[in-house]
Amino acid sequence: MRVAVLKSYGEPLELQKISEPNVADHGVVVDVEACGICRSDWHAWQGHGEWANDQVPLGQILGHEPAGHIVDVGADVTALDVGDRVAVPFNLGDGTCHQCRNGHGNVCIDGYALGFEETVPGAFAEQIHVPHAAFNLTRLPDEVTMDAAAALGCRYVTAFHALAHRVSLTGGEWVAVHGCGGLGLAAVQIASALGAGVVAVDVRDAPLSMAGDVGADATVRADEESVPDAIDDVTNGGAHVSIDALGRAETCRNSLASLRARGTHVQLGLTTDAERGEFALPIDQVTRWDVSFLGSRGMPPSRYDELLRLVQSGRVDPGALVTNRVALSDVSNRLAAMTEYETHGIEVVTEF
Repeated sequence: MRVAVLKSYGEPLELQKISEPNVADHGVVVDVEACGICRSDWHAWQGHGEWANDQVPLGQILGHEPAGHIVDVGADVTALDVGDRVAVPFNLGDGTCHQCRNGHGNVCIDGYALGFEETVPGAFAEQIHVPHAAFNLTRLPDEVTMDAAAALGCRYVTAFHALAHRVSLTGGEWVAVHGCGGLGLAAVQIASALGAGVVAVDVRDAPLSMAGDVGADATVRADEESVPDAIDDVTNGGAHVSIDALGRAETCRNSLASLRARGTHVQLGLTTDAERGEFALPIDQVTRWDVSFLGSRGMPPSRYDELLRLVQSGRVDPGALVTNRVALSDVSNRLAAMTEYETHGIEVVTEF
């Protein structure tokens, strides 16, 4: 089968032919029909994360937003069948640790990060092996296309988990989203679907236009006006929830400064080598105004059905953010385009 391999940081991925994966007793093999190209793939391609002991090793098959159908089932797997259409989370749990047993499989103590570590080769490939499949996989409703399921990837599930589970967003609250890449746009659409007012922030017109199309009530050009002041004006006192979906010091500080008293900042974006995992933050402001600072990563596999019900209902439409469908051979160029923020929406590999 064909795969795209990280051979050197920042250089084109190498297309290789390798053997199809073998199935473990607890796993399944999935034929990949679509896989999103995510900014987290870009971070891995750039070699980021060494400051957090999280650098993706050379030789890794990248890709972590797949959807497809099962072609082989392990001997111990009884809940899934060959032919099942499935969504595959990037944060794979083993289903046995304390976190998994308590509904937090996205932070499994012995978990796997699909496409980011040697034990779980990624989905820029014709097929992948998914361990502990009965715990990790969710059947896709017929109404959800493979493109849309790949767009759910890590972006929609991360945004949904942050807003629905970490924050428990309430209808009528205001949400500010700083950075309108795929993750930020997913957060805009989900916040709107959950009944919140949404302010979208970026420095580019195309993503802000898309944000308006998928639910933003107002947009702010961060390079043309004071972000906190603009959000204060729109929301009459500041956002209840503010998300940094980019991972830069400026967007994080703007997010905190955009909150009203007792508001909640959620950090979703990962840092680059400019910040190397650390920001200087206005801690006195956080203390003075009783502000909460949360992190969030992926979503527990056991809760995928909540988001899929929103997709089935039409209230959330991940397909609306798919702007480009490409071949596996195009992935390197699309990752390079992310360096200068030349992409918008969600791009998906559909030809392997």
